[in-house]
Amino acid sequence: MIDANLYLNLIRGGAARLAQNRQTINDLNVFPIPDGDTGDNMYMTLDAGTHAQGNTLSQMADAVSQGMLMGARGNSGVILSRIFAGMAKGLKGAEKADTDRFLKALQCGVTEAYHAVSQPVEGTILTVMREGVDAIDDTSYFDALFDRWIAGMEVSLEHTPELLDVLKKAGVVDSGGAGLLCIAEGMRDALQGKAITVVSNEAEKSPATKVDFNAFTEDSVLEFGYCTEFLLRLQRSKVDLEHFDESVISNWLQTQGNSLVFFRDGSIVKVHVHTMDPGAVLTRCREWGEYLTIKVENMTLQHHENHMDERFKRSRKALGLVVVATGKGLTDTFKEMGADIVIEGGQTMNPPVERFLEAFDQVDAEQVLVFPNNGNIVLTAQQAAALYKDSQVQVIPTKSLGEGYFAMANLELEMAPEDLVPALTEAAASVNTGLISRAIRDTSDARTGDYIGFSGKEILTAGPDRLQTALELAGKLDAGSVDILILFRGQDAPEEEARALCSTLEQRFPRTEVILRDGGQPIYDYILVTC
Repeated sequence: MIDANLYLNLIRGGAARLAQNRQTINDLNVFPIPDGDTGDNMYMTLDAGTHAQGNTLSQMADAVSQGMLMGARGNSGVILSRIFAGMAKGLKGAEKADTDRFLKALQCGVTEAYHAVSQPVEGTILTVMREGVDAIDDTSYFDALFDRWIAGMEVSLEHTPELLDVLKKAGVVDSGGAGLLCIAEGMRDALQGKAITVVSNEAEKSPATKVDFNAFTEDSVLEFGYCTEFLLRLQRSKVDLEHFDESVISNWLQTQGNSLVFFRDGSIVKVHVHTMDPGAVLTRCREWGEYLTIKVENMTLQHHENHMDERFKRSRKALGLVVVATGKGLTDTFKEMGADIVIEGGQTMNPPVERFLEAFDQVDAEQVLVFPNNGNIVLTAQQAAALYKDSQVQVIPTKSLGEGYFAMANLELEMAPEDLVPALTEAAASVNTGLISRAIRDTSDARTGDYIGFSGKEILTAGPDRLQTALELAGKLDAGSVDILILFRGQDAPEEEARALCSTLEQRFPRTEVILRDGGQPIYDYILVTC
């Protein structure tokens, strides 16, 4: 039987095995630029569930699922989180699980994962999970179940290039499926009692928050109170644990502040509240238990740091804009266009669900529009939008910075709220975005070190000279037939070269207005947007 503790060990074993192989998974990228971060995304998603707590298997599975959901990054991470959310549904109410119940949970994981994707693609992690579970034909004991599951996934993974041409062309198997196989192998190791080697996650931890002491001076007024969060362990010496009604805590907390998030998981109470008097809250709540963790932050200081130009504004705004981008120039451009929050992210940097939720809180608007600007971030943004309840959050499914730029350029505030999403989605679809980057390995189209010009996942041109490759890419994008060509210079492209490129484009395409902007983006030396 698998109980709560063993289930958590399975998760930790899977995370440990994935951590050991994350770079290998990263290297299975199907496109010859440095965008291979599937291993990192899946590891950070799974690792977010390794600190779960729960007395029963059902509680533990729910806690693992919730942790992974909040830490989910990238498409692979979101799908992985949904697999374990489905497993939690399959284990609902279970103190422990035998092999038949565990198989049912795996099957629920397959169903939930497929439901999470609007257009499921075979040859991906979805296929590997489904065919692996379908291969389980022996549930006489857990070792047999895991052996069949893993063997089925190995066969499925080997066949993924037959289902997806991009995999076959790149000569690799699906990275998400490979990551899932590593996780299953690590879970089997834990099941068999093998030692789990914990890999340090220091690289992923956020740096310590830097406080701007000038944002709250001797003359400042505490306008917004304190964001107060804690985990409280109820104590038998203070309450009748089996019959205690935790609503007495939540009802009292509602009189002390707002933005209350409160739930009980066994003997642990989780609280998040915005209050002017955290001392009173912490003192009163000790009547019921003792603290496991406490965090108190001055929201007036936070507000000044993040919204210095709006610190005197009291009414909630009607519309807020959240954009994903990286590079100082691009960040500044989107802010000039009206973005309230620019989340740092893009290729190799997929922000988690939690970062989007934080941004929605910071915007504080009735309606929030999100521009993910990367195909691997759209699903994460949609997951966050579905979770958020304090605003109407809608995702404009922009898959490139060019689509995001043009969609925002077409935003008209007088539009009816219900017309915004279809209008901006249509505007984004009318744009062509071309990218220049370096190939990091040989392909049939380019050699290692070549500059490649591509749109979507199609390589349109390649060569050793960056300027010439960019000119050829503009021609492939039919730049002479459009009204505007916007050129974003990346951090590795010299300004003098960019100006020369802009001048040549103006001469070659005289009817097209060429606009040069300093994007400062990594990875892409140039981004060409035609509209």
